[in-house]
Amino acid sequence: MFALQAAIGSVNDIADADRDLAKPGKPIPAGLVSAGQAAVVAIGAIVVGLVLAVPSGLPTVAIALLGLAIGLLYDLRLKGTAWSWLPFALGVPLLPVFAWIGATGELPRTFVILVPAAFAAGTALAIANAVADVDRDRASGVGSVAVALGRRVAWRLHAVLLLIVFGVALGSLTLGQRAGPGAIALAAVAAGGLLVAAGGGMSLSEGAERRERGWELEAVGIGVAALGWIAGVDGLT
Repeated sequence: MFALQAAIGSVNDIADADRDLAKPGKPIPAGLVSAGQAAVVAIGAIVVGLVLAVPSGLPTVAIALLGLAIGLLYDLRLKGTAWSWLPFALGVPLLPVFAWIGATGELPRTFVILVPAAFAAGTALAIANAVADVDRDRASGVGSVAVALGRRVAWRLHAVLLLIVFGVALGSLTLGQRAGPGAIALAAVAAGGLLVAAGGGMSLSEGAERRERGWELEAVGIGVAALGWIAGVDGLT
């Protein structure tokens, strides 16, 4: 999955090379790599990712291909449109599904909760990403969900989705286990929530770079919370 995400990121940088001229930290505009070198990285990473999935069986390879297709759909078609949130919403839930199918060949019943929550989290992250880029998108005439809704409305929508995600996480941990959730699991979810809250505050900034750091912090926070939630729901499986 790491290799496949590297491929998706490389294709994203190739597709956005001209638009990223306003982002001097990006590797292609900065002259650190060429578009051709990025393409070699993308192709090589795709091959590595799929080859590594093969020993876990055809279902794992199929999920890997689906995740790759969703990522490339974002890179080449939906990024910069009002539908740019959809690949995030579909792709984020595939990450734990890929891991569990690859490792065990089946999904625990707690994924009935996890997958919809991950869908909401992916949507929220996509909207936060669009909020970070809203000024550049407007200036270049590129549409996005944040451009369509307006920065403030889009931010509120993403905040509501994140509140739902953390409400589900804490509720399922607290109510789903008779013995109560582990302290470490709750601490991880709480720590993730604090990171998300800090990132959300940064996403309200007028500065585009600060908003970008904010959505990245939200992504880290959601990852920390997800690890805590998964560790804490072992008693539900």
